[in-house]
Amino acid sequence: MSTVIDDDLWSAIGDPTRRRMLDLLLSAGDGTATTLSEQLPVTRQAVAKHLGVLDRVGLVRGAPAGREVRYRVDDEQLARAVAQLSSVGATWDARLRRIKRISEAIQRRQSAK
Repeated sequence: MSTVIDDDLWSAIGDPTRRRMLDLLLSAGDGTATTLSEQLPVTRQAVAKHLGVLDRVGLVRGAPAGREVRYRVDDEQLARAVAQLSSVGATWDARLRRIKRISEAIQRRQSAK
């Protein structure tokens, strides 16, 4: 599986507050900066900035709703992020298996001495 890794996407997901916001949006279906800030230990302005980052990488999409913008998670982009994570995980699993084999070979040689 060859998936191109999107550094901007992973930088956006790398922030714990943004990950929590994604969780909240996924569980509620949608939300505004105001409703999200009520559930997070950051200001509404900070939430709005985080939503801007998530919007720029396509993880959320905003739609005007009166004086606010209502955000929803973009399912396609989230699926893309999951595919990337799966690809990275598979690559690291293979690397770790190789390291384990090398370590075991070294141990066997040292035990044989």
